[in-house]
Amino acid sequence: MELIITSHAQQRMDQHGIAPEQVKVVIQRGAKFPQTDGMVAVYTYIRVAYKIVGEKYIIKTVMIQR
Repeated sequence: MELIITSHAQQRMDQHGIAPEQVKVVIQRGAKFPQTDGMVAVYTYIRVAYKIVGEKYIIKTVMIQR
């Protein structure tokens, strides 16, 4: 799985201490919901908004649930 992480998503990951491997786990194991332009995956306390282009996963943003 190849991740393309946008600058916004990278800032959010840095802010919350989330590693790229954790993002992969959320996408692989999490519940997935359709979004206007892509998907949202939720696993434990992490929510990832992403879009699939070919075989690449473009990570739009990463959030934590409080």
